This record gives sequence, C-alpha cells and structure tokens, in this order.
Amino acid sequence: MRTALFFAFCFFGVPVFCQDADSLLVVREVDSLIQVSRGLTEKRAFDKALEVNVVAEKLALGQFGRESVAYGSCCHNHGRVLYFKDAFTDAEKWYVDAINIRAKVQGQQHPDYAQSLNNLANTYMAIGHYKKAEPLHLEAKDIREKVLGKEHPDYAWSLSYLANLYRSMSQNEKAEPLVLEAIAIQEKVLSKEHPVYTYSLRVLGALYADMGQIEKVEPLFLKELDILEKQWGRENIDYASALCNLGVLYRNLRRYEKAENLILESIRIREKVLGKQHPDYAWSLLSLGTVYDCMGKYEKAEPLYLEAKFIQEKIPEKRYELSMTLYFLSNLCMIVGRYEEAESYQRESLSIREKFLGKEHPYYRGNLFGLARLYELQNRHIESESLLDESFILQRNRLSKFAAYLSERELNNHLGIDYRPARLFARRPAKNNRGFLEYDQILFRKGFLLTAATRLNTLATSSPEAYELNLSLKFYHRRLAAEYAKPIAERKGVEELEEKAIAAEKTLARTVAGYADAIRQVNWQEVQSALKPDEAAIEFVHFRVNFPQMTDSVMYVALILRPDAEQPHFIPLFEEKSLDSLLQTQGERKADYVSQLYSLADRSAHPLGKPQKTLYELLWKPLEKELAGVKTIHYSPSGLLHRLNLAAIPIGLDSVLGDRYNLVELGSTRQLVVPTTIKPAANDAVLFGGIAYDSDSTAMSQANAALDSISIASRGELSFAYTDSTLRVGTWSTLPFTDREVGSVEKTLKAAGFESDTRRGFAATEEAFKTLGAGGKASPRVLHLATHGFFFPDPKTTSARFETSPTFGTAEPVFKISDHPMIRSGLLLAGSNHAWATGKPLRPGMEDGILTAYEISQMNLSNTELVVLSACETGLGDIQGNEGVYGLQRAFKIAGAKYLIMSLWQVPDKQTSLLMTTFYKKWLEEKMAIPEAFRVAQRELREAGLDPYYWAGFVLVE
Repeated sequence: MRTALFFAFCFFGVPVFCQDADSLLVVREVDSLIQVSRGLTEKRAFDKALEVNVVAEKLALGQFGRESVAYGSCCHNHGRVLYFKDAFTDAEKWYVDAINIRAKVQGQQHPDYAQSLNNLANTYMAIGHYKKAEPLHLEAKDIREKVLGKEHPDYAWSLSYLANLYRSMSQNEKAEPLVLEAIAIQEKVLSKEHPVYTYSLRVLGALYADMGQIEKVEPLFLKELDILEKQWGRENIDYASALCNLGVLYRNLRRYEKAENLILESIRIREKVLGKQHPDYAWSLLSLGTVYDCMGKYEKAEPLYLEAKFIQEKIPEKRYELSMTLYFLSNLCMIVGRYEEAESYQRESLSIREKFLGKEHPYYRGNLFGLARLYELQNRHIESESLLDESFILQRNRLSKFAAYLSERELNNHLGIDYRPARLFARRPAKNNRGFLEYDQILFRKGFLLTAATRLNTLATSSPEAYELNLSLKFYHRRLAAEYAKPIAERKGVEELEEKAIAAEKTLARTVAGYADAIRQVNWQEVQSALKPDEAAIEFVHFRVNFPQMTDSVMYVALILRPDAEQPHFIPLFEEKSLDSLLQTQGERKADYVSQLYSLADRSAHPLGKPQKTLYELLWKPLEKELAGVKTIHYSPSGLLHRLNLAAIPIGLDSVLGDRYNLVELGSTRQLVVPTTIKPAANDAVLFGGIAYDSDSTAMSQANAALDSISIASRGELSFAYTDSTLRVGTWSTLPFTDREVGSVEKTLKAAGFESDTRRGFAATEEAFKTLGAGGKASPRVLHLATHGFFFPDPKTTSARFETSPTFGTAEPVFKISDHPMIRSGLLLAGSNHAWATGKPLRPGMEDGILTAYEISQMNLSNTELVVLSACETGLGDIQGNEGVYGLQRAFKIAGAKYLIMSLWQVPDKQTSLLMTTFYKKWLEEKMAIPEAFRVAQRELREAGLDPYYWAGFVLVE
C-alpha cells in the first residue's frame, strides 16, 4: 500500500504561452483530463486512469508536439498511474521521457523537473535501486532549495523522500534529522493538520520501529490517524489503513482490547468502501484473527482466517497474503490439537512461499520451523530433525549477510525477531546424544553481534580503501535483501548482484588483515581438530524451554567435545532458578556470601522437589564422567555462569577445580579455530592508578596539554553525561593501595624491558586514555587500570530495592542510569566526582572523567595483548542471551584486546594490589604464559590462607 504517497505526486498544472484561444482551450482540456486521471488513480481505477491520460496525450501531441510542457505533464502522469499500479519498469520509461522533455522545455531548475526527478527516484526505491534513487532525490532537493527556498512544502517533501531512502538503506543516522527537519517545515508552513504531514509522520514512525524505539511509534501513528480523520472523515480507505496499522502495533505491544477495536473499525470501513471481496478487507480480517489468536480466543480467530482465505484464493496476485493466512490457520489447528489439518495448511503455505518468495525469504524459514514444531508434537522426530537442520542453515546464511551491512543494534533487532533459542534442546533426552547440530548452532550464535561489531571496528580503522570497499559490499547486500524480500517473479538482477557482492567480499578478504577469519563459519569438527589429546572444549548454553510448548523454565546444558569423540556430548545440568538461589543471596556481608558460595559449607541451591545441592554438585559433577583424563578445558560460559569463577569451585576440603583442570575461559570455543592474534608493536605499557577523583581544573588542563596532539574520540550521544543527574549521589573515595600497586607493577615491567607510562592523580584523565591507539598510533601491549569500576543493572529487570555501597557507606537505590547497557558499566578516572554529581564535565570541551564501556568499544586497541582491570565489578554487565555480558568485557573485546583480567565483585583494595603484583612477577620474571601466571598467582593467595572473597573475584578471559 502506498496510499500516503498520493499527496507526494502533486500536479503543477500546464503553464503554456499560447498564441491563440484554441491553444488555450487545449491546454485547459489537457489539464482537466490529467486531473480526472489523478482522481481515478486515487480510486485505484488504474486502467480507466490510463485511458483518460491517453486522450490527453493525443491532444497535447496534436496541438504542441512532443517537446512541449503539455506533453511532458502527460508523460509524468502516465508514469504516476503505472507506479501506483506496481508496473515499475513501465513507469520508469515514462518518467525518463518526462524528465528529458521538461529539462529541454522548462529547464533543469524548474520545480516540475524536480518533481519528475523525485517520482523516478521513488520508482527506483520501489524496486530496490537505492544507488540510482539517491542522486535524483539529492538533485531535486537542491533545485527546490535554490528555487523555492527552505520553507517551501516541496522542499520538505524532498527531505522526507531522502529520509525514507536512507531508512531503506539502513542509514538511520542520516534519515532521522532529515525527516525531523521536514516535519518542522510542514508544521510551520502547512500546519499540523495538513494531510501531506501524514507521510512524514509515517516515515518517522517506520524509522523508529526499525531502530527498536517502539515507544516512539504510537504517538506518530495516533497523530497520523487524527489528521486523516479531520481532513477526510472516518469513511476513508487511508483512514482504515492507518487504523489497521495502529491495531497491529497494539497487538505487538499486547494491548489486545485496543487492537481489537481499531481493526474492527477498519473492517467496517473497508467493507463499506471497498466491499467484501477486496484484498484489503481480507487483510483486516487476518489482522483481527491474529489478535484473537494472541488472546487465546481461537473460536473467534478461526472463522476470520477462513473468510480471509476464501477471499484471497480468488485473487491470484495475492498468493503471498494467502500464504500468511494459511500459516496462521496451521498454528491455530496445531494449538487445538487438529494436527492433520495443521499439516495440510502448513504444507500449502510452505509450497506457496517456496514458489513465490523463494527459500531465501525469512517467511519460508518460518514455515519450516512451524512444520518441525508440529512434527515434534506428534513425536515424528526424524522428520523434524531435517527441517530444523535446513532452518538453521537458512538462518545462518541470512544473518551472515545482514552482518555485512547492518549496525549492531539493527542486527540485534533481527536476532530478536528471527531466532528461537535452542528449542531442540528442550526435548532431547540425555540418552539421545546427537549434539553436533547444536554445537554448530552455538558456534555461530554465541557472540554473533560481538564478532560483527569487532569486524566492523577493524574495517573502520584499517584503511580508506577498505572503508570504500565495505561501503560497496553493504550496498550490494542491501540490494539483495530488498530483492529477496520480493516474490521470485518480481526479482531483478539477483545473479549480477550476488556476483558483485562475492567479488567485493573477496577483495576485502585480500585487503583487510583478519577479515576472512572474522566472517568464516566454524563447525564442531574444526574445534575438535584444534584440541590436544588431554584437552576438551565445553560450550555452556542456557535457553527457555519453548519447544514444542512455551514454558517459563530456563535450562542450562553443556556440550562437551573431546578430540576422540564421534560428536559433541549433550549433558543437561539444572534450571536457572536453582543457580539463581545461590547468586541472589541477600541480607549478609558480601565477604560471607562469597566465602560460603566457594566453599563446602551448608549454603547451597534448593531445586524444587530435589535434595539440597552444592555449587559443585549442581554444575560440575554431571560433567565429570565425560572429562576423565582431561587436563585442559576450554570453556565458554552462558547466562548466570558469567557471574562465577569456575576455577574457584571447591571439590574437596583443600582443593578446587582449578587444581584439577587448567580452565581457559573463552567468549566462544570458535576462538580455538580463529584465535585473536596480537602482534605488539613494542614492549610498552600504560598504567592508571592513584587517581584523584575530585576536581582540579588547572592540574587536569596542564596534564591534557602535555598529551600528543591526537584527535580524541568524542563521547557522542552515548555518554554518561547524558543521564539524569538527579539520580547520581555520593562521591568516589581514593584508593591508596592503587598508587603502590602501579608503582610495583611499573618496576616489574621496567625490569622486564618494558617502557612504562604511569598516570597518577590529576594526570589520569579520560583524555589521556582516549589517546591510546588513536591517530594511527599503536595501542600499548599492556594496559593496567587500578581504579573504581561501576555497573548498574538493567532498570527494566531490577526492582526498586536498596543495596549497601561500600564506596559511599550508605544505602542507595539501584537507579536507572541509561537504556544502553554499555553506559551502565565503566571506569572512573581523574575528576570524575564532579560529573558523577552534576552530569557535566568540569569545563566545556573537557571529558567528564567517567569512561563508559561504550566509549572504550569505539577505540582501537588491536595491539594490546593484556588489559588488567584492577577495579570492582569490572566483569559485570547485562547478560543478553547468547551475546554474554554487555559491559567492559565486551567493550575491550570489540576494541581488539586479547586477554582481559576483570573482577566479579567488589574486591578489597589491599588484596587486589597483592594479587596483581604477584601475577606480573609470575608472567614477566618467571616467564610464565599469561593464563598460567594468573592461575599460579591466585593459588598462592589461596595457599596463604586468604578466603575466596579475596582471591576468587578476578577472572581471566581470552
């Protein structure tokens, strides 16, 4: 539906300088016929509209010839009718003729010429030719700005067109300011009640929906609806379309009563205006059926689906919409237990989609999964397996293409829409040990966004040539995505686009170091080949049990891979509520809680209906049988396991897992095949410690003035300074042992031949940190930060409880800091107390001293082998599905660092300093590898009699 675009194709009339009265009469008649044709087009009587326009064309040709304003206007309107008829190729030809005629007769600065440029650009957009559309829209905008001015409605139209184009190209950062400017102009010169205003509102609503800002969509749709009602009343097809769109939005927001009322009204209007056999009427029936379906009112949904099906079956060109109705009918029959009918509907829908949409289309994959779910309910597991295998492969291929051109946030939206997490696990018993499909899926899924973000960061900083190549690749993939979303018969140039995309990707692989490894897919056999005889790999996975039925249970399982195994071994572990009962202990000192968690004391989890279990019994004992003879375990945690130090789990009175196994924590075991490679430019280190958190603008300015003249990344919109300052309380206290710590580490580093730059007091500024790796300069091999760290939980999942803050010494609420998880985690640098209290830097133009995870993720630390976060809670962050922890860990990984030492809880200052000093001596003086040096340092503190609270809080992640 493009009804809102009718306003955009306004007719400027046919101004002709006539020599006689007869010519003037012909001009008026041509003009009148075009207006009649436009009216018929709005009523969708396209064939009659073309007949009327042909009469106008003959009159114009007979009186004025081809090179005339009158005939140019006829060509323009002919293209317009064909555009709304979806005959885009034919429309293009007429628009090109109109452009050529108007350029010659009226000139390339005339508004009519600009209008034809816009219409041709919109035609290209409709068929996904974005690269052709952009210069046309830009030229039209420039003409209108020059000839009509920036406050003319037609200039606002150009802005809205461009915004819609950039939205389609996933360049949302360009789209939003353009459409907001268009809306501001239209409000000023046309008023907020003008019907053309609705197009800009719809573009902005779609943009916010794409960006995941659903809360902003509703007001825009409501405003559009209000304007349409005031201008044309309720008995209008555009008003009915807006009602249906808003109803579907409310359905997605689970506001079912509102959705029902709106869609019922759209049905009434469409029945009255269009009749009961129109496809739009059928679509409203289908939409209402889905509302009742979501409410569990299947007896109301089914007759609506059946009526929509009856209408759609009579309309050959609406086969896509019929496939949608069949899909929902199948799901309904499956829910109520009519499996034979469900299979028939599902297979018919699958056949239509394969024929008309193709296997690349996401809806085809939805049918595969729906059919697999049906087979699972009937215990037809062999048939289900093959469908799930095909579904996974299609999903993997689709997401791999998306990763080449979507932002991380846009990718996350697609993951949320398309991914059904590990449903197959829910029905796989322990004796059914087929785990290879799951292992391959986890290798692809776990950290998918992190891998994509790291790759994009590498591309952005490698070279101008790589940047341009990546832009070309993104363009080809966007075009392909647009074509794949169409029925097969309507696709154009797919083979050519695929060839160009492959060529661009090959060139990137040759040009950018590490690009080929970053995009390659890894399977379990490759991971297995990387294991030594006494090693094992474990992928921990957590998932909601939602296959084939939905539940509120979250399960944890382990996939163990041995070098001599026929396939990965699947082992069920526990429900999340069991582990959560351990980790959410309240009302006691943190030191007591940690010591009891990592000990053989009475504290344990209490699974419902099961005997009391310790952390060891809950998590590790089920795995031991499969780990006989293993010395080194490469493991990747999931969910709440990110909150644990596995090496510290006790297995006896005087031993822990770290004594029995060499435990290597990874983001994904795919790193065994594609490791993070670091080639340090030099043996250099930068240390931050003994930091002054209070403010001294003079001292800080002097310290920043001494920095190299390197462009420092700005905070942009995602900065701590943008949060609500009324929510910040307290100040950060000094950490006296951090000064001694960095002093001791500096001596050890220098003795090992390192050049060291230590930042203390007011010199430890955020500006100093952001010069690292900037301006083409290599980042240091070692980066050590001894300071305060912070992490605040997601406000959407945290109740208004109170926690005691050791830093501030008083109880304070766990307050909302930001909607973005990478803002709620960070490090405190010089002068940060001022911004913590006020939300503003000490002086305009200065950094605020609060270094967020997001800001770190925008840096280039690809030459940094080791980052040590000698601070509290630096390993915490939001846990989001298979992406792991959104916080400092993720930030430094995106920036390119190899090893990261971080903390899980608030470790005391003195003991932290002792651990770090011991670690550096083991690494640099005793020449141990970084992982071994870290393990030995923790063991020495444990053997010295320290409780787990003092040594188990730090973990090493590769």
